[in-house]
Parts: sequence; C-alpha cells; structure tokens
Amino acid sequence: MDNGHLLKELRIERGQREEHGQGPGRWPWIVGAIMLVLAAAGGIGWWVLGHRAIEVQTATAVSPASGGEAGAVLQATGYVTARRQATVSAQITGTLTAVLIEEGDRVSKGQVLARLEDSAYRASLDAALAGVQAAQAQVAQLQAQSDQSRHDASRLQSLAARGLVSKQQAEQARTTAVSTEAQLNAQRKQALVAQAQAAEARVNFDYTVVHAPFGGVITTKDAQVGEIVSPLSAGGGFTRTGVGTIVDMDSLEVDVDVNEAYIGRVKADMPAEAVLDAYPDWRIPAHVIAVVPAADRGKATVKVRVALEQKDARIVPDMGVRVSFLEQKAAVATQAPKGVLVPAKAIAQRDGRNVVFVVAGDKAVRRDVAPVAQDYGEMKLLPAAVQAGDRVVVSPPDTLRDGAAVLVKETGK
Repeated sequence: MDNGHLLKELRIERGQREEHGQGPGRWPWIVGAIMLVLAAAGGIGWWVLGHRAIEVQTATAVSPASGGEAGAVLQATGYVTARRQATVSAQITGTLTAVLIEEGDRVSKGQVLARLEDSAYRASLDAALAGVQAAQAQVAQLQAQSDQSRHDASRLQSLAARGLVSKQQAEQARTTAVSTEAQLNAQRKQALVAQAQAAEARVNFDYTVVHAPFGGVITTKDAQVGEIVSPLSAGGGFTRTGVGTIVDMDSLEVDVDVNEAYIGRVKADMPAEAVLDAYPDWRIPAHVIAVVPAADRGKATVKVRVALEQKDARIVPDMGVRVSFLEQKAAVATQAPKGVLVPAKAIAQRDGRNVVFVVAGDKAVRRDVAPVAQDYGEMKLLPAAVQAGDRVVVSPPDTLRDGAAVLVKETGK
C-alpha cells in the first residue's frame, strides 16, 4: 500500500466531523430552556403580586346640600347619641317572675317593666303591719291607764287637802299617774318605730316591681323570666344586673369630633346641618349646643355637641352622621350644585389627570374626574363620573391601578 492510500485512510470526512461536534452544540439549548423557565416563574410571580388585594380606606360619595353645605365653613363626622338613656334594674336581688317588655316597645314613665318573686317581702310587710297594729293597741291601753291615773291623783289630792285621806296616798297616786304617762310616751315611740319598719317593708316590697324611670323606647332586653337580677355585679355568675335599656328618643343629639386645627371655626349656637349616612338625601336642620372644653390627645380632636331641630323615628342612636357647620342659617333652600362630594384626599394624580378609584365589589375602578375649584370644607365637588352612594378610595396608594383587587380596611369619611 502506497503512501497516498494511507493518507486517504487517515482523512476525516465532513459528516464525521459534524457528528463529532454535536456534543458542544447542546449547551445553547440548555441555557435557553433555563432562561425560559425563569421567565415563566417571573411572570407567575408578577401575576400573583399584581392580583394580591391592596388594603384601602373608603368614604361614601354624598349629594351636596341645597343651600346648606354650599355655605359650610367646616364639615365633620360623628354619631347620634342619647343624652338620656338607662339600663333599668331592680333595687333588690330577686328572681324574675314576669318581664313585660320587648325590644322596640315604647314605654311611659312609671310603667311596669318586670316583676320579682315577692312572697318573702309580702310576708315581711304583713308582719310589720301587724307590729304597727300591736303597738297602736298598747298605746291605746296605756292612754286609758294614764287618763285613769290622772283622775285618781287629782281626786286623792283634793281629799288629802280636806284631810279625808293621807298625803302619802295622794303622793302615791300622783307618782302612778306620772309613771303611766311615761310608759305611754315610750309606747308611742315604739309605735313610731313599728310604723317605720312597716314603711321599710313596704318599700322593699315595692322594689319587687320594676318601673320605667322615664318615657322612651326599649332598645335591649337583658333578662328573662326565671333569671336572678341584682343591682350589684355577680362576679361572673349567672346573675343579671339589668332588665332592659330605655332610650329617650327626644334626647337624641349628635357628637362629632372636630380636628383641633379647625375648632376655632365652631361656636356655640352656630347653625348647622346634619345628614345621616343611612339617608344621604335627608338634611336635618341643627345647631351647635356646646364645644366641649377638652381635647383627645390621641386623635387631636375636640368633641362638639350638636342638637337636631327635627325629631323623627328614623333617627336612632349610634347612626353615623355628617355635620356641616354653616356661616348662617339658610332661610330659603337654593338649588343644590350638580354632582357629589368626596373627601379631597380621594382625588389622586395618574398620568397627569385627576382621578378617583371607586370600589365595585372587590375591585378598584378608575374614574377620570374634574373637581370644581371651590372647596366644601374638607370635601371636593365632582360634577360627573361618580354617583351618590359610591365608595371611593381615600388616599389611594401609588400602586393602585384600574381593576386592582382591593380589601376595604375601614369605612369612614
């Protein structure tokens, strides 16, 4: 075999070279697969984080007042409170035999609300009354003896003066008369004691009947027949301390917390207007009763008492209220401005536009708005895009976007 043939045998063909180089060529495919997996994981993470609910605070958009809130110098929120309410209880410890009230019942002053087991107190009263009768009988007996002793002493004194009887007999008769008179006076005191005991027994007996201290509405029924009630706490036992709670609806007023930075705008007797959260289209004339001279250091607010000038069965304790403090009381209502009022903090900037986020279900829906320049206290008027009753996000975070899932943390104004 010649050298040319040997060289030909040692030559590597093109196909053999390509097959031999396939080992290093797999690495780009492996790197690409890893990058694809990482990209998919990142996309899933972005989707999860982007769809996680964002905690937000909301406020309710309300219709502006006609001629009222337009002249408001300040607005604040608070609650309806009752200046006159009481949890009624028995003044003695006893077992209930009758409870004559239910929630929502109207009661008048002195009306019977409940009755307690009274057999023991009735027996004590009967015994006390019998003691009074016995004492009075003793008084009558001693009165007769005293009268007789006085007559005997007077007659013997006259006979002794004429020498018909001894002076000693006359002195003994006079002493007996004085002694009987003293016994009579002592028995009269005992009769007074018996009468006082009878009066005490009657009071205790009357305590077995629970009366309404004033007229009002029953808001809670706290005890049932067969339970024990007591004016004192039972220390965790089964003894009830109250039968029910009465609220005088004529004493309802509003307590609002005003930011101490604006409290200087509020004065006593200042006209105001109240709007209940439950009835946003109903405006109730009101006025300031007093500014309570004490501040809450935790909330930096001052409490203001506001009187409602209209009484209505729709107003109940603990209802949320928005109060507008007015410069002057409007004599004639003017047409309300078009749109709704929302807190100024609900308006945010997105892409150079004024927007608000309305909570619809568990999503935030972006609305482009054009608020008017005039301020309504701490509120802004939106002529369009938002309806009365819509819940808007207060101080929306920068991460909040249209369609984002939200979790309402606290509803307020």
